[in-house]
Amino acid sequence: MATDAPPPPGGKGASPAQPTTESFVQVQESAEFGELRRAYRSFAFPLTVAFIAWYLLYVLLSNYAGGFMGTKLFGNINVALVFGLAQFATTFLIAWFYSRHAAAKLDPKAEAIKSRMEADA
Repeated sequence: MATDAPPPPGGKGASPAQPTTESFVQVQESAEFGELRRAYRSFAFPLTVAFIAWYLLYVLLSNYAGGFMGTKLFGNINVALVFGLAQFATTFLIAWFYSRHAAAKLDPKAEAIKSRMEADA
C-alpha cells in the first residue's frame, strides 16, 4: 500500500545539527543566560505578586466588606462590579505590558543565545 504523504521539507538529511546536552548546560551557566533570566524575573515576579495581592484584596473585600462593595456608584453599578471588571482590565493590561517587555528586552537576548547555539551545533 503506497502512501501519498509528501516528503519532509528540505529533503533527506537536511535537518540542522542539534545542540548537545553539554552545550545546553554551558549556555545555562553563561552570564548572558543569567542576564536573560534576571530580565524575565525582574518583570514577572513583581507583577505576579502585585496581581495576586490585588485579586486577594478583591476577594477579601467581597467577603468581609459587603457594605463597601455594595455601595452604588451610579445606577445599578456598585463598587464590587467595578472592581470585578477592573480584574479583567488588569489582566489584559499586564499581558499587553509583558508582550512589550518581552519584545524589547527578552526576545533579542533569547534570539542571540539561540543563534549562537545553532551556529555552534
